Amino acid sequence: MKFFIFDRDTWQEIYGSIRKNKLRTGITILGVMWGIFLLVVLLGAARGLENNFNKLFGDFATNSVFIWGQNTSKPFKGFQEGKRLRLKMSDAENIRNEIKGIEFVVPRNQTQSQVVNNFKSANVGIFGDFPLLDKVQKKNLVYGRFINQNDIDLKRKVCVISDDTYLELFDKGEQAVGAYIKINNINYKVVGHYKDKMQMGGPGGGIHIPFTTFQQLYNQGDNIGWLMVTGKPEFDITQLEADTKLLLKNLHNVHPEDDRAFGSFNLGNEFKKITGFLTGMQFLTWFVGIATLIAGVFAIGNILLITVKERTKEIGIRRALGAKPGEIRKQIVLESIFLSTLAGSLGIILGGIVLMLIDHFVGKGEDAILANPTVNIPVVLIAYGSLVVLGTLIGLIPAQVAVSIKPIEALRTE
Repeated sequence: MKFFIFDRDTWQEIYGSIRKNKLRTGITILGVMWGIFLLVVLLGAARGLENNFNKLFGDFATNSVFIWGQNTSKPFKGFQEGKRLRLKMSDAENIRNEIKGIEFVVPRNQTQSQVVNNFKSANVGIFGDFPLLDKVQKKNLVYGRFINQNDIDLKRKVCVISDDTYLELFDKGEQAVGAYIKINNINYKVVGHYKDKMQMGGPGGGIHIPFTTFQQLYNQGDNIGWLMVTGKPEFDITQLEADTKLLLKNLHNVHPEDDRAFGSFNLGNEFKKITGFLTGMQFLTWFVGIATLIAGVFAIGNILLITVKERTKEIGIRRALGAKPGEIRKQIVLESIFLSTLAGSLGIILGGIVLMLIDHFVGKGEDAILANPTVNIPVVLIAYGSLVVLGTLIGLIPAQVAVSIKPIEALRTE
């Protein structure tokens, strides 16, 4: 009795029971297998979306807002409606000093220019930037470096080019770092070459030059194209956006209720929406998967109840010959555990194969839809263990029905 699980006769009886009801047993196993298969695949797909999202935003300060000047929509302090607003370097300094919770304030400028390298040319975006940009919008450098403080202080004519720009101006395999290109007929030395990734706060790709060089060559003076304001993690970026705009209105004599004077894009809010979507998707995945698992487990309980009813006379004969209730109960429960374990194993294996296929076909490269769709082993083990436990508990119901059958009444059953 101690080693009942290893008893050969017990497994022969379980095999015989399953064999008598092949179709019904197969459908039941398929139902349970589908539940854990669905759970594994959906969790893997959700992880793939999350990985893809992290790949796009992993090196980006997501608690950020971008602000630029527009036209006023209300007259104020002697200024008429429609006044054009331009951000200044002093605005960046005031924001940095006056607003609590600010981590970085990054001024940026941009224009469009003709760029030439030997016989090749392209019309690309030229960005005037500080070294700080590389902290909040990390560049995936292939060769060289990004702009440094010496470039800013000395107003050097150096540039960092994107991969798209490299392909337009250089032959494949040609070394760009160290070469000179012409921007508006002025020579710039290429000091860095980075791989394009998702760019927020401005058009992607292009060419980056020192901010001070941009100011001098394009006669920008103290003007700023737009500001990237990054808040500390513990501060609400929505509140920081409102505080920043209010400060700018005071600095530029803009009506406090003028909502058109300064444009903005709150990346932090958009980031929260996406993370909220991912959380909701994971919750839905668990809900659907667990509900399907429970439905499958109940199907096992139902098929065992039917089996017990069909074997009423057989159970009565065994009881009459001296079989103890515990033996009958253990056999029914063991059959339930076997079906649950088999279905769970098949579901996990099939789910793993499908995730491997998804990773192979749509999980590779820069344009991957689902990046590395995987499921954590502990999560799979928890789901598998829960399935076995549920299978054991549901098996107790038909087991109890079986042992409650009186031998005399069972023998009278036709």
